[in-house]
Amino acid sequence: MLPLRVGIGHDTHRLAEGVAILLGGVRIPCDYALVGYSDADVLLHAITDAILGAAGLGDIGELFPDNDPVNKERDSAEILMEAFRLVKKSGWKIVNLDCIIFAETPKFGHYKLDIRFRIAELLEMNSNHVNVKAKTGEKVGYIGRGEAISAQCVALLSHPSESRPKLLEMSQSAGNNVSDP
Repeated sequence: MLPLRVGIGHDTHRLAEGVAILLGGVRIPCDYALVGYSDADVLLHAITDAILGAAGLGDIGELFPDNDPVNKERDSAEILMEAFRLVKKSGWKIVNLDCIIFAETPKFGHYKLDIRFRIAELLEMNSNHVNVKAKTGEKVGYIGRGEAISAQCVALLSHPSESRPKLLEMSQSAGNNVSDP
């Protein structure tokens, strides 16, 4: 039995006039841009937080603060890959990601497959283990008014080197006759 951990990530960025947004590492031409200290890729930020959280390694704000000049206009793919290196160094492996993008505008449903492939490429995983969903705000709230885009991600990680539960090990070392599941 592999120990598993779940992490959740969330991010929101305002929309402004522009020529394209970056979402999941994919440039989407439109009349908007996302506003942020880095390149404001809400989806990659949510994924970064989800994998860091599942591995118990903090969050994006701790590792890549918005008061550090190094992170000014920084590529979110670079941030994600650096976080991923930390996760791998800790022995964790990403099992799957389930992502939701909340946006009234622009419509980007036909970009979902490209986004899945880009995320899988960045995280060295099979694209079948990455799911991307798009939801509107149904004209309600800041999402529905087209003022911002949000993203959420749930990440499942496994750690093969911790394959035996600690409680089971303690029971067996104490001489108890507990069978291994």
